[in-house]
Amino acid sequence: MPEQGKKNTLIVIVGPTAIGKTALAVALAQHFSTEIISADSRQFFREMEIGTAKPSAEELAAAPHHFINSHSVHTLFSTGDFENEVLKLTEELFKVHSNLIMVGGSGLYIDAVCNGLDILPDTDLNIREQLNQQLAEEGIGAIQAQLQAADPEYYAKVDQSNPQRLIRGLEFFLSTGNKFSGYMTNSKKERPFHIVKIGLNTDRTILYERINHRVDLMMQAGLLDEVKGLESYRHLNALKTVGYAELFDYLDGNIQLPDAIALIKQNTRRFAKRQLTWFRRDGQIHWYEPDQLTAVITDLESSLL
Repeated sequence: MPEQGKKNTLIVIVGPTAIGKTALAVALAQHFSTEIISADSRQFFREMEIGTAKPSAEELAAAPHHFINSHSVHTLFSTGDFENEVLKLTEELFKVHSNLIMVGGSGLYIDAVCNGLDILPDTDLNIREQLNQQLAEEGIGAIQAQLQAADPEYYAKVDQSNPQRLIRGLEFFLSTGNKFSGYMTNSKKERPFHIVKIGLNTDRTILYERINHRVDLMMQAGLLDEVKGLESYRHLNALKTVGYAELFDYLDGNIQLPDAIALIKQNTRRFAKRQLTWFRRDGQIHWYEPDQLTAVITDLESSLL
């Protein structure tokens, strides 16, 4: 049980893909005898296993995890849904634990829990349908170009390979005449718990080597077979993402397999760069190298006193 009078703390671990967030989260969860909340927008989906780099069976067994394989790709699970479900979950878990771990690279989902989402004006659902039709007919490049012109600030932060996020920003602009970026996290909501943010990063060359190696391991683990098994779902937004879109192109005969693998690596590196751009704007994040576990624990124990 939490100590009497001690404020509950959510320890948030962020950073680019392949940096080692999961390993740190598991180590901290074991050290503090607590549980892990995943804030990775792709690891929710149970049908997507290899390409989302979910925690291994050993890591899942090492500490209780939440929001891993929690939803189907057929289920619409928005950032607002995640915020609401996590707040309900933390209310229950803080009855048992003084500290909880939240880990992930999805900046918007992290912000939703830490700061709350802004109340946004209604948008025109007809515009959304039109944009989805345009996506189907002209491809993601047309949506990217429109959003970049309409709201370059949001475009710079968003996962540019995620059509659902792109369409959301463009839909908002076309419906309201206002930039989506102007409505994001303008007013921070108070949370009934303390928040400590830990960021992982390293030299870019090392990070890119880790990303390339992880993609190679995914291919060895059977990512291509996984993608083949998901072909009937490829129209769903969850599947229009890095690691899946490139291999669908290969299966369509548009590119050779080595080129598809090279594109996965390139697009993942670009995604990591956007993640870092997002997180670096948050001055509350304390940054560490991936191998500084002892320093992280020492600093956390000091701040949690």
